[in-house]
Amino acid sequence: MFVNLFKHSIKTQVKQQTTNYSYSIHNILESVDIGQEIKIKGWIKSLRKQKDNVFLDISDGSTAKKLQIIIPNNIVPKNLTTGASIITQGILQTSPNGQKEINANKIKIFNNCIVTDGYPFAPRKKYLPEYVRQYLHFRPRTNKFSSVLRTRSTAQLCFHDYLTNKGYINIQTPVLTSNDCEGAGEIFRVIPESQNLLKSMVKPGPTFRAENSKSRLHLAEFYMLEAEIAFIEELEALTTAVEELVKDVTKLVVEKCQDDLDVCRENTIDCYHWLNKSFVTLEYDEAENILKKNKDKFERSFRREIGISKEQELFLVQHCGNVPTFIINWPKDIKPFYMKESEDDPSKVLAFDLLVPGVGEMVGGSLREDNIEKLKRNLSNDQLDWYIDLRKFGGVPTAGYGLGFERYLLFLTGIQNIKDVIPFPRWPHNCSM
Repeated sequence: MFVNLFKHSIKTQVKQQTTNYSYSIHNILESVDIGQEIKIKGWIKSLRKQKDNVFLDISDGSTAKKLQIIIPNNIVPKNLTTGASIITQGILQTSPNGQKEINANKIKIFNNCIVTDGYPFAPRKKYLPEYVRQYLHFRPRTNKFSSVLRTRSTAQLCFHDYLTNKGYINIQTPVLTSNDCEGAGEIFRVIPESQNLLKSMVKPGPTFRAENSKSRLHLAEFYMLEAEIAFIEELEALTTAVEELVKDVTKLVVEKCQDDLDVCRENTIDCYHWLNKSFVTLEYDEAENILKKNKDKFERSFRREIGISKEQELFLVQHCGNVPTFIINWPKDIKPFYMKESEDDPSKVLAFDLLVPGVGEMVGGSLREDNIEKLKRNLSNDQLDWYIDLRKFGGVPTAGYGLGFERYLLFLTGIQNIKDVIPFPRWPHNCSM
């Protein structure tokens, strides 16, 4: 008898806890059974008043989908507005069109949202990205940017899981560096504002590498996925690894984020037609010939000593059927010191850029030079002696690549401006918040 009462007591407690539990909208739509009494917290996205009830569409940030709440007029708080944050409780039921909805019996306002008091987004009104970008702290409240953030989070997790399953080890490298490893000179000094502290420092401040550009494809602060692979000696093995990464991760993200991708897409082209096609590979010399034959189509003529411009990158991808395209075997004099010299042509390095539709360069990589004498000749000072030491003492053939994460998100979503796929964009002369 004691055991039976004890079991009954546990069941009662569990039922009470379930009733008081606050679910996310994602969980409600995916797994909560009809007939349960549940709580939901979130923001009102739209509000419609009828004779007996008020109908709310509510969002909590967990999904692109909204949940309809039906509230009897006799319990509707005064001055309830779109944008208000609320908690409501009621029975989960099915609407006439087959969708889940909550028939509420309680509602509480956390805080109202009065548009006329300075809130920049009016209900049911669309705004240009340039306008929305002025209010970075409110961007996640918009349907589009909340979808971008969920997609960004999922993509980051998919990359991490994919590489972990492939045997990669994740490490955190410094953000600040004293080395301009790429040789591009795009560095600026990080120094304290306090003049007294500055005078007390024996050496100048450290440096931070960034891009000095305000274009739709550049940021002053951005994220890179950097991977290094040991015991790899063929460039084709490296490009194959990158192709598999891009295809497999994209398939995962599309599967998990289709609703969000539908919300944030800015173009109508089929962005995933390439998933079941082989990536194109062009020798740098082939790419050069294509560009020279089409020189009348560019604002700036191709110059070998400068490399391939953004306009020319986009043309090459289009020329190759809008399929991601590897450009391989680059001129040595326009690539960094650490890229491996080609044995067949010492003027070339075994490097690649992966160009993708709408973006241009998204990934860059190479085999790494492991010939110590060549490395010494490539270096003009002893700042990177440690790099030579790594090859000198038990060094092995290696290769690696860097994938621009924000550029990948542009490629994935079809969004046009890179400032709209990162929570807090920084570019020259702009560092709001």
